[in-house]
Amino acid sequence: MVDVPALSDLLDRLHVVTLPMRVRFRGITSRELALIEGPAGWGEFGAFVEYRPPEAAHWLASAVEASYGQPPPARRDQVPINATVPAVSAAEVPNVLARFPGIATAKVKVAEPGQSLADDIDRVNAVRDLVPIVRVDANGGWTVPQAARAAAALTADGPLEYLEQPCPTVPELAELRHLVDVPIAADESIRKADDPLAVVRAGAADIAVLKVAPLGGISVMLSIAAQIDIPIVVSSALDSAVGIGYGLTAAAALPELHHACGLGTGRLFVDDVVEVADPVEGCLPAGPVTPDPARLRTLAAPAERRQWWIDRVRACYPLLVPSVE
Repeated sequence: MVDVPALSDLLDRLHVVTLPMRVRFRGITSRELALIEGPAGWGEFGAFVEYRPPEAAHWLASAVEASYGQPPPARRDQVPINATVPAVSAAEVPNVLARFPGIATAKVKVAEPGQSLADDIDRVNAVRDLVPIVRVDANGGWTVPQAARAAAALTADGPLEYLEQPCPTVPELAELRHLVDVPIAADESIRKADDPLAVVRAGAADIAVLKVAPLGGISVMLSIAAQIDIPIVVSSALDSAVGIGYGLTAAAALPELHHACGLGTGRLFVDDVVEVADPVEGCLPAGPVTPDPARLRTLAAPAERRQWWIDRVRACYPLLVPSVE
């Protein structure tokens, strides 16, 4: 673990940026987040704006770890990644996938509010036409009966690598796992849980999707990984290149890595804090990222939004340092 620096030091090192997005994703068209220029490198505090301090504090802990601590030893220098396909129309799929050259795996968003299962089927089949391995992510959007029907419908024309968080709760995932042949992956049931190991103890998942920032950093992620016996997929939370770099560092540190990781979401941004490199043979290099100063200036958020993030760090900081007054 890393000693938490003084609040004033954190605030002095804070950069707030707004990254415009190519398509609406997770209901937003731009991604606002804070970067910390620490003595050991750069960290990212990107908890979504609706998250309250108890949850957002985990993201701040990860940013502090990245910017003030030392990364774990790497076991690999390249990490396979998946393409991420938002809930776009089937006709838009080729344009999205064109931003992921050489990728063999795609994660497709499904169960989007206001859309139908038929929309999901069309989108998934459009991806299948271009990418050999397809996984879907419902973000907990289905009941157990809905998920069972969706699993049957979405595999009618080809296999799925897995269903990610098809239902919101651990008991629902466990029930569904006995009803369908498609592997079940847990995301929110791990990163939003008081006990991130409960989903594994309940036999509710075949794969664990671990996101570094929401868990509180690489050290926490590696601790969880050491206590579970199912494969792990490291994924991002719509991170900037800095956060993606930290996710790649985490994936590179895992003893085993059997699946492509969800660390290609930088392709969803029009611009980022560095020039984002294309994957090579479906992989990205592991290692830290240092933002381009010119891009930091260009992408800097307005003064009032910078103040909002300063106030947010102030609100989260006592949760990292309980003794602070």
